[in-house]
Amino acid sequence: MREIVLDTETTGFDPESGDRIVEIGAVELWNHMATGETYHVYINPERSMPEEAFGVHGIGPDLLDTPRPPEKGEVTLKDKPVFAKVGQGFLDFIQDSKLVIHNASFDMKFLNAELRWMGLPQLPMDQALDTLAIARKRFPGSPASLDALCRRFNIDNTNRVLHGALLDSEILAEVYLELIGGRQPDFGLSTSAASAGSGADDWRPTARPTPLASKITEEERAAHETFVEKLGENALWTRA
Repeated sequence: MREIVLDTETTGFDPESGDRIVEIGAVELWNHMATGETYHVYINPERSMPEEAFGVHGIGPDLLDTPRPPEKGEVTLKDKPVFAKVGQGFLDFIQDSKLVIHNASFDMKFLNAELRWMGLPQLPMDQALDTLAIARKRFPGSPASLDALCRRFNIDNTNRVLHGALLDSEILAEVYLELIGGRQPDFGLSTSAASAGSGADDWRPTARPTPLASKITEEERAAHETFVEKLGENALWTRA
């Protein structure tokens, strides 16, 4: 059974008001084991980046109302592909697999808006499995954010100071397996196998399962921490 654990980052909350996707990250599971296959792409939203959204994910300093050169750990978007260039590749990667998403209605409305604007098929809501809904049902009245669930299940999320689609997908994969009954003892994830921001055109199936190690490289972690220190604590927000 193939599942895709997925997350997006956006310019805001509502695609019908002009907000767009700026990052997609996804992790492939096969029979609840990570294969090492990932999908990761940054996307030029063809619009400015609100300061509030920049405070969430640190993406797009070149699209702020007062653009500035990127600092270490920041990602610029003007040179990245627009969604129309990656949409079909994204569909090719996910195929008809179940999509595991935290607060699925948020990501699905953005994905379907982008696909609709391209004239591509919409993703049916029943293709998505909402881990937020699962957590609220399993732990009624308790916090159900991704960070809260990491604390509950003793999952290391120390790298998650800001949101990032691929890192969040990897963490969510571990949370998801706990929600449905517990992680495999040798469960592991990797961002190194098939992402590099190239989209699904470079994706190829591999032998399954082949769990790998390391969520994020030391270089990426150091760059991220440097950026967070510069950003400060007052810009952070959450959406679930």
